[in-house]
Amino acid sequence: MSDNNNNDLHLEEGEKKILMDHNYDGIHELDNPLPSWWKFLFYIGIAFGVFYFILYQIMGAPSLRDEFKTDWAQIQTMQEKFNAANGAFDAAKYEAIVKADGVKKGEAVFATNCVPCHKEKGAGDIGPNLSDEYWINTKGTPETNYPIVFNGVPDKGMPTWSATLSNDEIYQVVSYVQTLHNTHTPGGKEPQGNKVE
Repeated sequence: MSDNNNNDLHLEEGEKKILMDHNYDGIHELDNPLPSWWKFLFYIGIAFGVFYFILYQIMGAPSLRDEFKTDWAQIQTMQEKFNAANGAFDAAKYEAIVKADGVKKGEAVFATNCVPCHKEKGAGDIGPNLSDEYWINTKGTPETNYPIVFNGVPDKGMPTWSATLSNDEIYQVVSYVQTLHNTHTPGGKEPQGNKVE
């Protein structure tokens, strides 16, 4: 009896029906059908692919890029409304913030967010010295400093802090910066901008 016949004797009766004609080094291959659940999922995948292709390539449904552009436009509109409502300096709110321990709170905001560029006590590093009598893009008043903090000066490296800080925090840090004016922190950066008496 041949090796093939010996191997055939070890097959169960049901396996003999699906035995293929060829073998490799005495190893027989069975023609097992794929499970019906697997074939079902495969055909569902094909149907979904055809539907997806028709929907997005032929019927022109919005792509992820289109949805992003729509969402981004809504975000920009919301930002513009926020900037319009909060971008202008409010003297009454500033005074209320100052009275509510705003300078001390502003010092904490400054230490967390502004020290990397302006150093402690506003001595200046990447950013200008805030402790002398010279100012860039502002006249050194709360009214002119507020928009600088709120809107930033991106081309000069000043971030738009309204995207990170709350409106109260911006007023607080402005109130703290006002206390630094003319304190001449030792080791401060050389003067930049215009002198404000």
